[in-house]
Amino acid sequence: MGNNQRKETIGKGVKFERVRRITGYLVGTTERFNDAKRAEERDRVKHGV
Repeated sequence: MGNNQRKETIGKGVKFERVRRITGYLVGTTERFNDAKRAEERDRVKHGV
């Protein structure tokens, strides 16, 4: 890097909610899921971050 360049973080300051990949779809919330899809998500193994 030259003296006039600075390193910037990509995405810095961008706010987002949790994104989940459920049955092939990227979703933010499960509000629109039917009961079966909610049960599927609830029964999945949760991995820590």
